[in-house]
Amino acid sequence: MVPVLRSNSFEIAKNIEICRTLTSQTLGLMFRSQIPDNYAMIFVMKKPSSAGIHMLFMRFPIDVIFLDEEKTIIGLAHLKPWTGHKAMKKIKYIIETNPGAIEKYKLSIGGKMEFEGI
Repeated sequence: MVPVLRSNSFEIAKNIEICRTLTSQTLGLMFRSQIPDNYAMIFVMKKPSSAGIHMLFMRFPIDVIFLDEEKTIIGLAHLKPWTGHKAMKKIKYIIETNPGAIEKYKLSIGGKMEFEGI
């Protein structure tokens, strides 16, 4: 089954990259020149914990969605290259996607994200 990222009955991404290891989570989207449409990178933490984001060596802005264990949105951010977002508590998943996704798909704190097979 190919994972699909959904929220508010919108299909946000079909092109999904999963990051479970420390190396893949540290590298994230660094050094890439762009990401395709319909793309999301999902960071999966071993257990809910404090987690933040850095934008070192990034060449483009992204939207970031922070989820708890129930896939409820507990944080949203628009990040530009060479910035960051402070650590948030009880994070199980972090989703990085194209800029503008938060508004386009009407994402908000308390909303739910849907994905399976991850």
